Amino acid sequence: MAIPANREQLLKAIQNTYARLAAELQAVPPARASDQTMEGHAGGTRMSVCDLVSYLIGWNTLVLRWTSRRAQGLEVDFPETGFKWNELGKLAQKFYADYAGHSYPALLRMLADANAGIVTLVTALDDASLYSEPWYGKYTLGRMIQLNTSSPYENARGRLRKWRSAQPGQASAALER
Repeated sequence: MAIPANREQLLKAIQNTYARLAAELQAVPPARASDQTMEGHAGGTRMSVCDLVSYLIGWNTLVLRWTSRRAQGLEVDFPETGFKWNELGKLAQKFYADYAGHSYPALLRMLADANAGIVTLVTALDDASLYSEPWYGKYTLGRMIQLNTSSPYENARGRLRKWRSAQPGQASAALER
């Protein structure tokens, strides 16, 4: 997938990758969503589909928090308070724990809501605010949004497809898309 260079491309990337991911997530039997049978985000760990969804919710929520704090003129701890960029495996574990008490359907609704918040954010911005200047280090705001939404959505979809293909009796029409 090409890296978005303007608001229209960014919105399309977010919406298309989310729609494909949502279809894959809907095909997961809720009774299997908590099984710790998927390769985790940190080396040597296992996670569930619920954990994968929690991870996506966590990153989408961070993007919304980053932009909100920055808009208020407040300091932003990247990637998250208490975590460094080389500790993303630990941050993934935090996200799993943050949402551990929620049912699979509730997690899917939370992800849909977080994605809707991202779409609303991007829709409210123009190309200049998304792509004209660095927002964090060398990255523009648009690139930071893309790196934490559509790219992880696509990665998660690949993980789901791999996981589902390894599950007995789990082949479905969603895998054919």
